[in-house]
Amino acid sequence: MATTDFKDYYAILGVSKTASLDEIKKEYRRLARKYHPDMNPGNKQAETRFKEVSEAYEVLSDPEKRQKYDQFGQYWKQVGQGWPSGGGANMGFENIEFGKYSSFDDFINELLGRFGGPSAGTAGNGRRQSYTYRTSTNGPTGFSGFDDFGNFAGAERATSSIPDSEAAISLSFAEAFGGVQKRINLGTEVIDVNIPRGVKPGGRVRIRGKGQLNPYTQQRSDLYLKVEILPHSFFQFEGDNIVCEVTIAPDEAALGALIEVPTPDGMVNINVPAGIRSGQSLRLRGKGWPQPKGGRSDQLVRIAIVPPKPLSSEEREYYEKIRAVRSFNPRSHLQQVRL
Repeated sequence: MATTDFKDYYAILGVSKTASLDEIKKEYRRLARKYHPDMNPGNKQAETRFKEVSEAYEVLSDPEKRQKYDQFGQYWKQVGQGWPSGGGANMGFENIEFGKYSSFDDFINELLGRFGGPSAGTAGNGRRQSYTYRTSTNGPTGFSGFDDFGNFAGAERATSSIPDSEAAISLSFAEAFGGVQKRINLGTEVIDVNIPRGVKPGGRVRIRGKGQLNPYTQQRSDLYLKVEILPHSFFQFEGDNIVCEVTIAPDEAALGALIEVPTPDGMVNINVPAGIRSGQSLRLRGKGWPQPKGGRSDQLVRIAIVPPKPLSSEEREYYEKIRAVRSFNPRSHLQQVRL
């Protein structure tokens, strides 16, 4: 994000600056569902809001990024790329007015001037000063100090690689199951990203060379997209498998039945054994989630027995006959319960 494109992430998510992580997650989920492109086909305004919400969540859900954002505002991304730890001077960043700088380079130029004496880069004896400053991923400030090399014409900059970036991306169950191409706005460019088939919640998709820009080497780190899968009305994850709940009638539970069950591939027939109980699961092998090394996990069908409601007069008559002749007492074991 360019320093001139500062965004108030708290306002975007509609939370206060003291909001907890749970409050931020709750509001992000609500807004992500509201503005997701699948829910708003062809709505460019909703698509833009969805991207803004995802960008805001990426920063505010990460404690380290959020701390930098709260402290440094529009310059928070540059903090890990070369903020001085103090070097040989006593500079408190809490007293610096970051808003007066039009760019990060302006800040660096003034900083070097403060370290160099009467004028930027000029020593008191009139000789030109040069400094070496290094970015590092080992500490929160990034600078390893300044060295005076005497009479050199320019500044020699030695930089190490900058940290990889991470952003959140929300997918529907169908997109994550079959793979999809997504268009992502990185601020400076829009790219098309191929999301592979079978990504799972919390999984990461690597995009080479699309992370943070190192302002000194002009090289970019990698960007990782952290996957969040929007809730589905029927399927859920249970480890590597997917699980669903299917209701059956009391007579089907007692006598057994052949029923149709939805799978990611469509409807299939499944045999319900006689005497099945509520909460028991039936396994559909190879009908679950795509696996990284090929094949599919299983789909678990959890059974729930529900009575007919309301009963017709004929159904009531037959249920009363069943009750009159029933020999099975489902609560007989309760006679043994003692304190």
